[in-house]
Amino acid sequence: MVLADFRRDLYACLTARADALFELADAVLCADGPMTSLVGLPLVAEYRRGHGALYDGLNAGRIDLARLRTSLARLPLPRATDGRIVLAVDVSNWLRPDASTSSDRLFCHTYGRARNQAQMIPGWPYSFVAALEPGRTSWTAILDAQRLGPADDATAVTADQLRDVVDRLVTAGHWRHGDPPILIVADTGYDITRLAHVLADLPVQLLGRLRADRVLRLPKPPRPPATVGRPPKHGPEFRLNTPHTWPTPQHHTTTDTSRYGTANIQSWNRLHPRLTRRTSWIDHDGDLPVIEGTLIRLQVDHLPGDRDPKPVWLWCSTTDATTADIDRWWQAFLRRFDLEHTFRLFKQTLGWTRPKIRTPQAADRWTWLIITAHTQLRLARTLTTDLRRPWERPAPPGRLTPARVRRGFRNIRTKSALPAGAPKPTRPGPGRPPGTPNHRHAPRHDVGKTAVRDLSITARKQRAG
Repeated sequence: MVLADFRRDLYACLTARADALFELADAVLCADGPMTSLVGLPLVAEYRRGHGALYDGLNAGRIDLARLRTSLARLPLPRATDGRIVLAVDVSNWLRPDASTSSDRLFCHTYGRARNQAQMIPGWPYSFVAALEPGRTSWTAILDAQRLGPADDATAVTADQLRDVVDRLVTAGHWRHGDPPILIVADTGYDITRLAHVLADLPVQLLGRLRADRVLRLPKPPRPPATVGRPPKHGPEFRLNTPHTWPTPQHHTTTDTSRYGTANIQSWNRLHPRLTRRTSWIDHDGDLPVIEGTLIRLQVDHLPGDRDPKPVWLWCSTTDATTADIDRWWQAFLRRFDLEHTFRLFKQTLGWTRPKIRTPQAADRWTWLIITAHTQLRLARTLTTDLRRPWERPAPPGRLTPARVRRGFRNIRTKSALPAGAPKPTRPGPGRPPGTPNHRHAPRHDVGKTAVRDLSITARKQRAG
């Protein structure tokens, strides 16, 4: 049984406070309704310990993350209809605006309810990597999570994270030589061309969304004979918001969709950004590379709640693509939004961002417990029945949502592995004497980046004096 084996591996990965952490994950899975507070989990019958063991497990427990990541990579993975592995990478924020005593907080971009109402709120950003399933679904397979710190370069951390995930999938036997490349899908916040350059030695294809005001370059034109002077490195400009700079597309297809109407797709081959020795490329040795790829313009008739949608621009690291490749890429990008359902389940049902945890290390342990709880729901999706509410519609066979699988997990748990030991009887500690104040105040930490990157070589020289 895959679920029982994973529960045993999970218990083996908990190297300190294992019983408390394991039963804490079971309490999240077996609680009635959404998890609204961490202090309410000891009231769940599956958690046989007290409040002190709960907080002691999060603050002083240890998790062997290398072994846990390997266990997640060995589990069965969803694949696309052609057998390809599709990975999605995205950042979700754990907002902590009032936690002035919590370290390593960053300003997280948060969307408002109306347009142009975005805010920057202090919190802990986490980068998640998940395997996507084909078709419309709310299921994903979370493979890795990593918190972004104040001194981290988001693109460099994401590149290392993706490299480790791909290496673990290859080691686990999910990808072999001769299989189609792994497709990695990202949204606008990533430097997709830089990721494609850093991960060029891996069997992957990078697909990312571009901002609508980006400027790319076409391939350099053929050089006439007997021409003197330095040959050009870039071709004419391709402005995404200026149609008269667009040449004739290499591919133009239309597809009828049930949710968005008619989808019009255009693509251009071998487009690349013009790199300069600024920001992330300031320390690059040698000539700056020309990172070519396929540019895709996706235009649909309508979106839910929007009758005048703007076009979506995508860039893929593969050149000389066929029509089948173009259709597969933009459809895979739409599947990336399934990861948003997982984030909403984490926050609204499993209570990922509910606890008021002080240290980022304890937040990391709680995050991985939520990931393991979600993984157990995915493994139990075929073992439970639909325990629906009287006002809910019956779910089709095999189409249970994670929230509905969670309702029946208490019945599955009793038939699965239960490696945690029984608690030992003890007496509560004396605690702080009444009327004694706390003389050791917690230190307060600033919010934001601690490492400032020079924007240009001139700025670096001026800073160095």
